[in-house]
Amino acid sequence: MLVREQLTMSDYRDKDPLIHGIQSKIRVVPNFPKPGIMFQDITTLLLDPKAFKDTIDLFVERYKGKNISVVAGIEARGFIFGPPIALEIGAKFVPLRKPKKLPGKVISEEYVLEYGKDCLEMHVGAVEPGERALVVDDLIATGGTLCAAMQLLERVGAEVVECACVIELPDLKVEDMEYVSHLGLE
Repeated sequence: MLVREQLTMSDYRDKDPLIHGIQSKIRVVPNFPKPGIMFQDITTLLLDPKAFKDTIDLFVERYKGKNISVVAGIEARGFIFGPPIALEIGAKFVPLRKPKKLPGKVISEEYVLEYGKDCLEMHVGAVEPGERALVVDDLIATGGTLCAAMQLLERVGAEVVECACVIELPDLKVEDMEYVSHLGLE
C-alpha cells in the first residue's frame, strides 16, 4: 500500500474562476462505453484552446519550481496533458505505455482493474535514480493505474513527487492512493 500525504487541488474550485470554465468544457456521456458508465469526455475540453491552456497553466503553476525532472504520462490521455506541462516546467516527458507499444528494452508493472488486469511499460534508462517525477493522467477513478505508474518509477529509484489528474470520480473508492493532485473537477 502506498501511503502518502493527501494533497489536492480541489481547493481551486472555490478560489479560481478558471475551474468553472474548464469544468463546463468536459462532456459527460452516459452509458459509454457500456451501460451504467458516465464517461468523462475530455475531447470537448481540447476543442477549446482557452480552457485547454487554462488547464495546463493551473498544473504548471503548481509544479514550476519544484525541481521535477520527469513528467510521466499514462497512455493515452496522459500523453495529451503531460508534454505541455513538461515543456513549461523544464522537464523531460516519459510515456508510460500499454504492453508491446514501446520498442527496445522495457520494464513493466502489472496492476489489477475492476474488470481484470493490465500492465504499464517504460523504457529502461528513461528515468534515472534520484530523479523527481510527476505522473500525469486525465482522470483518477480507483487509483490502480496511478499506483502502477508510481511503483514503476519508484522501482528505478525515482522519487514520485505527485500524481496530477484533471478529473476525479469521487463516487469511486480510490484505493492505496493518497497523494494525488487534481483540479477538483467531478
